[in-house]
Amino acid sequence: MVGRFGRSWELMKISLSIIRKDKEILLFPLLSGIIMVIIGITFIGGIFFAGFLGFVGTPLSIVLFFIMYLLFYFIGIYFNTAVIGCATIRLEGGDPTVKDGFRIANKNLSAIAGWALLAATVGIILRALEEKVGLLGKIVISIIGFAWSMATFFVIPVLIYEKLPLFKSVKRSAHVFKDTWGETFIGHFGLGIIFFLFALVGLIPIILGLMLGGYIGLIIGLIIAIIYWVIIACIGSAAQGILTAALYRFASTGKISPDIVPDHLLKPYTII
Repeated sequence: MVGRFGRSWELMKISLSIIRKDKEILLFPLLSGIIMVIIGITFIGGIFFAGFLGFVGTPLSIVLFFIMYLLFYFIGIYFNTAVIGCATIRLEGGDPTVKDGFRIANKNLSAIAGWALLAATVGIILRALEEKVGLLGKIVISIIGFAWSMATFFVIPVLIYEKLPLFKSVKRSAHVFKDTWGETFIGHFGLGIIFFLFALVGLIPIILGLMLGGYIGLIIGLIIAIIYWVIIACIGSAAQGILTAALYRFASTGKISPDIVPDHLLKPYTII
C-alpha cells in the first residue's frame, strides 16, 4: 500500500508539472466549459419555449433532451481526448501544442461519437431507473453507476491509442483499471481534495467584500471568486485528464519521460 501511495503521489506531481510545462492545455477545459454553458442556456430556453407551447413531456421533448444530453457528453469527451492526447505527447518526451490536441481529437471523432452515445444512453437509463425506485434502489443504482464509471475510466486512451472497437475498449478499460485501481483511486481523489481545498480560498474575497464594502463589495468579491473558480476548475479538469493519461501509459508500458519524473518511476509497473 505504501508503494501505491508513493506512485500515486508521484503521478499527481507529474500531472501538475505537465500543466506548468504546457499551460496551453488549460484552453481545452475552458472551451469545453464555455460550449457547455452555451448549450445549457439554449436548453433552458428551449424548456421555457416548449412549456409555453405545451411540448414538455411529449416524445419530441424527450428526444430533444436526449440530444442535449448527448451533446454534453460529446463535448466533454472531445476536449478530454485533446487533453489526454497532449499529455501523452509530453509523457513520451515531446512538446505538445493546442493544434496537436485538436488534431488527435478530430482524428478520433467517430470513436468519440460512439463512446458519447453509449455513455449518454447508460447515464439516462441509470437516471431513469433511479427516479423509479426507493432509497435502497437508489443506493444500488448509485453503486452500479460508480462501478460503470470506474470500469470505463480508461476508455478514451484505449480508443485513441489501441484502436479497439467500442465494447472491446470498455472491456480493456476495465482490465487497465483492475491493474491500477489503487493508484487511480488515490490519485484522482487526491487531486479532487487538493482542488476542493483551493476552491475554498475563493470564499475569501466574497467574505472580505461583504465585510468591507457591503453589497457593492460583495458583488466585486463574487466576481473575483467566480474568475478564480473558473481558473481552478480548468486546472483541476486538465490535471485529472493528464493523470488519466499518465496512469494509462504507466500501466501499459511502465515508461514515462525521464525529464518529468524521478528515475524510480521508470521501472516496469508492478502491483505492490
